[in-house]
Amino acid sequence: MASKLMEERKSKDWVTLVLAICLFISPWVIGFTAAMMPAWNAWIVGVLLGALALATLSVFAEWEEWVNMVLGLWLIVSPWLLHFAADRNVMITHVVLGVLVVAASAWAVWDVRHPHAHA
Repeated sequence: MASKLMEERKSKDWVTLVLAICLFISPWVIGFTAAMMPAWNAWIVGVLLGALALATLSVFAEWEEWVNMVLGLWLIVSPWLLHFAADRNVMITHVVLGVLVVAASAWAVWDVRHPHAHA
């Protein structure tokens, strides 16, 4: 049973890693590399999320999920705080990926705190 729980946790970390990669490449895919603020925001947060996901894949630590959640929340609010919400595609990219990161991290924290839910 413990092995199954670890595999489920790792699958959530893989989801976060994929989201990090999507965020990192989004300036090229969506086409906002010339917009420095949102592009650098995507690159920096993408690298941080990716590094945390890779670290969590090797050794799980709940605090990493909480940091991921904070980074996801940052992605959600950053279009307004960094003043690029007027660019709809860029704003939607940040918000959607932020919501997905928060959801994956919250799910991982829930699993850690409620192991009996898997029984």
